Amino acid sequence: MKKLLVYAVMVFVFVASCGKGEVKKVSEDSKIATEAFALAEKIRDAYVKRDISGIESNTTRDGFRTISSTLKTFDSVVLTFTPAWVEIEGNVVHLNISWKGTWQKSGKITEERGMAVFVLKGRPLKVDNILRANPFRYPTE
Repeated sequence: MKKLLVYAVMVFVFVASCGKGEVKKVSEDSKIATEAFALAEKIRDAYVKRDISGIESNTTRDGFRTISSTLKTFDSVVLTFTPAWVEIEGNVVHLNISWKGTWQKSGKITEERGMAVFVLKGRPLKVDNILRANPFRYPTE
């Protein structure tokens, strides 16, 4: 009888603790990080499609200059971004992205990979600069 009572209490406690419909709010930092990831994908997608206006609409004036000044011509590209880390310092967001790309130009294939830091500013976020290994400067020849 004792075992049954102990078992019944344990089941009651378990059901009571799991039965709460509490929903946790998403933090502001989480929202900013999600927005930063989505922005990086928009820029990557516009680059792959060679959509200069798409790049321009998602960058600041300086950010657009950073990207457009390094753009090279290519026949096709496969570029993947893997977000690695987000730092939020006031109004500036640093998004660390590991990237891997394969460019084809005139039958020649170039494969590169690296780690870039996208500096994002404003509301909504826009790319203001790209530090370290800029994925948009390939193929080099």
